[in-house]
Amino acid sequence: MGMTRHNYPLTSEQVEQFQQDGAVVLRGLFSPGEIAGLRAGIDANLATPSPRAKVASRREDPGWFLEDFCSWQENPRYHDFIFGSALGQVGAGLMRSHTARLYHDHMLTKEPGTVARTPWHQDQPYYNITGAQNCSFWIPVDPVSRASTLEFVAGSHRGPWLMPRSFMDDQAKWFPEGSLADLPDVEGARERYRILGWELQPGDAACFHMLTLHASGGVAAGRRRRVFSVRLIGDDVRHAPRRWVTSPEFPGLARELPEGAPMQHALFPLLWPEVSA
Repeated sequence: MGMTRHNYPLTSEQVEQFQQDGAVVLRGLFSPGEIAGLRAGIDANLATPSPRAKVASRREDPGWFLEDFCSWQENPRYHDFIFGSALGQVGAGLMRSHTARLYHDHMLTKEPGTVARTPWHQDQPYYNITGAQNCSFWIPVDPVSRASTLEFVAGSHRGPWLMPRSFMDDQAKWFPEGSLADLPDVEGARERYRILGWELQPGDAACFHMLTLHASGGVAAGRRRRVFSVRLIGDDVRHAPRRWVTSPEFPGLARELPEGAPMQHALFPLLWPEVSA
């Protein structure tokens, strides 16, 4: 990467909060140099989205919300950030796992004035994995206000799994309708829940479990919110092929990795412990 890794002194209190609440904020996890490289990677991604990219805002939205997935092999800035930062070490610590593998990367950019909310949801039901040792890093390269940040329902990572639905039209395209409990109306009864959320600066990260209920608001006019999310998996995660297209999709993986197998595959490289090149 051409720079010294920014090491991070993860504390036992931070690990315990992640384990108990399913979410924790880590201030100053990344150096200014690491964030500058990541910002350049996001801008390159926005200039040339992959075929996997999705617009997640409606046509009438005054802003624009673009997501893209699984670009680390094509975007050298993403590759350098994932493999050259403390992500693997810190993720393994939060998960209390001996290992940390990359599951996937996810770019989320809300341009100024985007009103589209990201609705309350869990991530893991959209995926092709089982297991409890996992961690997502939500990493902004722009300052994020409390109103626009990612919010979490503390403790919701303990389950149950809730029905994943499409964000734009609320359709159950994954598990069959009725097979999982529906999401509670968190937004309509916020006082019933302990909701966590933090104003963030570039270098900070919100870290959360893939079953933690989370959501976020839009962004104000004149504010931009470019975010890179990195999803890590630990010791107990296993492949769970689905009969439907997962989000993200891993085409052909079911032919190469049996159901119940550890995620030992080139798509999911080991970040911790480090392996020599």
